[in-house]
Order: sequence, then structure tokens, then C-alpha cells
Amino acid sequence: AEDISSSIDIPPLDNSAMDGYAVRSADTHGASRQSPRILRVIDTVTAGSISQSDVEPGTAIRIMTGAPIPKGADCVVRFEDTDESERQGTPAEIGILTEVEPGLEIRRAGEDIAAGSLVLSKGTALRPAEVGVLASLGRSKVMVIRRPVVAILATGDEVVDIAQPLPEGKIYNSNSFSVAALVLRYGGIPKI
Repeated sequence: AEDISSSIDIPPLDNSAMDGYAVRSADTHGASRQSPRILRVIDTVTAGSISQSDVEPGTAIRIMTGAPIPKGADCVVRFEDTDESERQGTPAEIGILTEVEPGLEIRRAGEDIAAGSLVLSKGTALRPAEVGVLASLGRSKVMVIRRPVVAILATGDEVVDIAQPLPEGKIYNSNSFSVAALVLRYGGIPKI
């Protein structure tokens, strides 16, 4: 019954698309398995938290999927592209085993839904996916068009309810059920 626009970006901040290390892409130039680039790990950031540290040259921040990208970082190096598995526990240093480009493994703010964009048009049926989108926008209430209730009445002395025995000369009330199915198909609530 109304157009729904987003008042927020989704995701609200640039965030990590993978578990790994938030770094400056410039610090990975020339990195390989034979010649890893060693960076000092200065913090860990998880989804729902914001790092108080900035990524500076020669540093990395361990980051989990969904966590906001720390200031100074322009990419995320996946755990698989580091030597983390060879180090014990949470390392103080990490070896970067591949060169990465700016923006790698970063989901940008508003990438899914930009603030101000039309999300659902008036008249859109609310199915589970639409309800999920509304929840992600923080919308707990929306204007809707009530589904019509359609009363179906079969007339005629020859019509018998399908739950009754069929007397000679009579017919079952089949039309009411066909009409009810059509009412359901088009969004109504049939009452027989």
C-alpha cells in the first residue's frame, strides 16, 4: 500500500567479505609463497565491533567476515593467502603470500541497498524475502492492502455439499471449490 525507500545503506559500512587480514594493498606488492611480505598484526576486529587501530604501512589487522574495514586498509587478504596456519595461536606477525589489489574482499557500504533507493514498490506482495528486506531496514510496520475475503455461495436445489451422500438427481457443489481456488490464486481469502 506504499512505496518503501531505504533510509540507510546496507551494509551500513564497508566490511570484510571474508575472514582474513585487513591491509594496505601497497604492502602486498611482490608477495608470493617464496617471498612473503611480513606485516605486524596490531589488532583483531570481529563483526559488530570497530577497530580502534588504523592500518599503517607494514601493519595488518586480523578481521572476520562482516567486520567493518579499519581505517587505512584498502583490501582484505584471505587467511588462505597467509601463513597463519603455520603459526601457533594468534600471531604477532603474518606472512602475506600473494599480491592483492585495492578493494579485494571488501563489501562496500550501500552495495546491497543504497540509502534513498526504492526498495519495494507499492503493490508488491509481501513474501518471506520482502519481510526480510523490511527487517534489514528496521521497518517493523508497513501499510498493506488487506487481502479481500470472498464469500462463495452456491445456489440451486440440485447442489449437495461434497461431505454428504449424493442422492439421485443431485450434483456435488464443485463450482464453489473451483471458485475458491481462483480466489486463493489471486490473493483473496475464500469463505465457502
